[in-house]
Amino acid sequence: MPSIFSRIISGELPAFKVAEDEHHLAFLDITPLVEGHTLVIPKREVDYIFDMAPEELAALHLFAQRVAKGVKEAVTCRRIGVAVIGLEVPHAHIHLIPMNKVSDMNFANPKIKVEDQRMNELAAAINAKVPAASTSQPDSRGVKPLASKAERETTESNETAPASAVATDPVSQQLQQLTKDLKFMSESEAPLTVVSYEAPGGALTDATLLQLTGQPAGTKVATVDLLHFLRNHTADDGILENPALANRYKALQMFMKQDLDETKVYRMGEGPQVQAYALGRTSDGKLAGFKTVLTET
Repeated sequence: MPSIFSRIISGELPAFKVAEDEHHLAFLDITPLVEGHTLVIPKREVDYIFDMAPEELAALHLFAQRVAKGVKEAVTCRRIGVAVIGLEVPHAHIHLIPMNKVSDMNFANPKIKVEDQRMNELAAAINAKVPAASTSQPDSRGVKPLASKAERETTESNETAPASAVATDPVSQQLQQLTKDLKFMSESEAPLTVVSYEAPGGALTDATLLQLTGQPAGTKVATVDLLHFLRNHTADDGILENPALANRYKALQMFMKQDLDETKVYRMGEGPQVQAYALGRTSDGKLAGFKTVLTET
């Protein structure tokens, strides 16, 4: 009979997911010791954690390390405690527990009740802070992953394009966190790159926008609403096929709609590759947001 965790992995049971990859899943404990108490599991059902193959165990802990960084960023605490008990559910799992004192890790403490709305908020906040796996690190076989065609093309483009003068102001720093390692999916995938420009006085004309972004004069510009632009990426069953990634896009969308004014997406050029800039005005007179590439053949 599948464990309760395997039923969560299969989608039979719901969970407040915070991170996921091909082999692992992290979600909030529904009977937590403290807010942000997270469980990290392998997708392959293994009863006892130390029965896992060495490379599987190492990969699980590397995944847990990334999740712990997200929890630490999203939940106020001094440290993230780590525990493996192994008696509650016959499926290997690691507890990540935000802690300010040693007693926060005492499993004899009464469990707390957290309302579903708050659990959703915590899951989205943690997800937005979990760093992506480094593509520069070798996989479990010792093989370094190759960059995708879109990543190579974008890197080459960025090397020759004029700098957009991304600032170290709080808005840009927050955008860096929210967009870190996100990919926009069209007929290929392309990273989201944070940009920042000095906002012109008055209305933002197409000519000024093209000049700011370094696009050729006369390039066709079309304006799209941000919610429409991201609709396939923010849906749990959307193009990403990953609710955790969808939550990250939701957090990015919310930030740009709430913290920036007049946020819009500007599509520049025509196929097969279209430059897209999602920009809004900051309170200190800048245009800030992200750029990406759409492939439309």
